[in-house]
Amino acid sequence: MTTPEVDLLRRRALLAAAVALAPLPLLAQDRAWPARPIKIIVGYGPGGNADLRARQIALHLAPLLGQAVIVENKPGAGGNIGTDFVAKAAPDGYTIGIGSFAPLAVNKALFPKLPFDPLTDIVPVVATDSGPLVLCVPAKSAFNSVADVVQGARAKPGKLTFASGGIGGSHHLSGELLKQTAGIDMIHVPYKGGSAAVSDLLGGNVDMMFEQMYAALPNIRSGKVKPLGISSRKRSALLPDVPTFGEQGLPEVVVTNWQGVIAPKGTPAEIVNRLNIALNKVIAAPEFRKVVTEQANEVIGGTPADFTTLIRTESQKWSEVVRQGNIKP
Repeated sequence: MTTPEVDLLRRRALLAAAVALAPLPLLAQDRAWPARPIKIIVGYGPGGNADLRARQIALHLAPLLGQAVIVENKPGAGGNIGTDFVAKAAPDGYTIGIGSFAPLAVNKALFPKLPFDPLTDIVPVVATDSGPLVLCVPAKSAFNSVADVVQGARAKPGKLTFASGGIGGSHHLSGELLKQTAGIDMIHVPYKGGSAAVSDLLGGNVDMMFEQMYAALPNIRSGKVKPLGISSRKRSALLPDVPTFGEQGLPEVVVTNWQGVIAPKGTPAEIVNRLNIALNKVIAAPEFRKVVTEQANEVIGGTPADFTTLIRTESQKWSEVVRQGNIKP
């Protein structure tokens, strides 16, 4: 269910988890930080994946740090508003944020005047989790495989439609990656959020949609949509009968919607390291892992350097997809 970069992070995280399970003597001995509550900024609205993860982190992080951890939503512009708020916050360890796929790896290529540079204006603290997407079609669709979609698109260039929750998100770019890899032409139909896109998918108003797996599962299990392919390298235990794109002849179609914790540029290395140790302990906790896996995601963990590598690698990949697709906001 992962890219090689995420696999590497996960292996390194085993060591980090062992360290994280140990006590945190530095946090206990030096009470200069944190001396007041900490904010986690989320660049999306309440109830979404990033918001749920932030609240789960806050719940487990607060007792480790001995201070309240407050989640604050600042949605808008594909995650840019919240990420920019973190980038411009005081680098004192009291404002951190959820950094995710689009604002960290896509939007620099997508938006001509991004107010922050994700590669220089933020400090990656730790990657928390990732999950694949599933290509779904309406239950009554004639398509029963990815090959059917490719053949249909070649038979009718520019006629098939794929929905997304907005330009530049993982829904959209997964479809663009499929188009470019298979050499087909389809129409992207962006909506103001994933819920509206799914509603039209269920109604048969669009031909298909790449949906995050945790969100797609209820409709798949109820038979309202048909899953044709999963964007991971391996099949998911939650959908064992759904083949990967690699199994269907398109190994380049690998997408994971990942996220992690970030801090403003200039945050002292000691604070970043303390946060990393505490957050790895949160990630290693069975109750945290249970919630993540039940949402069809996988935990990551690791060092700040590991998260930095993931962001840079993914930024290179998706910048090329944006360029080739001539995608504009």
